[in-house]
Amino acid sequence: MKIFETADEIRSWSRAEKARGHGVAFVPTMGALHEGHLSLMREGKRRAEALAVSIYVNPAQFGPGEDLARYPRDLEGDLQKCRSVGAHALFAPSDREMYPDGFQSYVSVEDVSKDLCGASRPTHFRGVATVVAKLFNMVEPDVALFGEKDFQQLAVIRRMVKDLGYPVEIVGCPTVRDPDGLAMSSRNRYLSPAERSSALSLNRSLGAAREMVDAGERDPEKVLAKVRAIIEAEPDTRIDYAKIVDAGTMKDLDEIRRPALVALAVFVGSTRLIDNTLLA
Repeated sequence: MKIFETADEIRSWSRAEKARGHGVAFVPTMGALHEGHLSLMREGKRRAEALAVSIYVNPAQFGPGEDLARYPRDLEGDLQKCRSVGAHALFAPSDREMYPDGFQSYVSVEDVSKDLCGASRPTHFRGVATVVAKLFNMVEPDVALFGEKDFQQLAVIRRMVKDLGYPVEIVGCPTVRDPDGLAMSSRNRYLSPAERSSALSLNRSLGAAREMVDAGERDPEKVLAKVRAIIEAEPDTRIDYAKIVDAGTMKDLDEIRRPALVALAVFVGSTRLIDNTLLA
């Protein structure tokens, strides 16, 4: 696996792979890799001959008071995981490489980013769209893979790619869960054992929502009342949002119709977790 730190290096690598007739798959990450990330890499290898992974903790997507300073970092461990999957290139740029002195240009994806996490973290998706746009310009992938756990992020990136005409296929991959049902996240390591037990209520509540809709319930408020009751029954939980939205626009639904998404953001202790399920 080759390791690159500059845009020129990773771009040259990508163009050389394409000159050999190879497709380039790309998995952008913020490191602290887990099985969810590795599943994206494996899917990337199924879809293209060359796999690039980026590791960059993007300051532009963190707001004031968020966990940028303590976000988990383990570059050596991440390198081992990338090698174990068989990644061909690892891009680990510096802040200066990504945001040089005087940087002032950002990408804003409007309506899709306004609600859900966008309401709680108003600059978050501007930072996400900007860094992904820059990474696409540097890596020049044919296909890029993202997890459906960050469903709104996936919707933002799909909209950006469509609107700006990037020649990149965007693939969403299913959420990977631990055996106890908790959606894998780099932030799970913040949880104490008691908090982790409380966090399992997120997946339980999503299962209850699916059961109600499968049984014919179409009133979002009745479904969400059940979702909230399951989560709020656990200690150390505080709901940021629990909504049922259109899976394409991220707008609230007044009647459940497919494709609909149950989307959650919940503080468990001081850790903010997100999860979702499609009602398909």
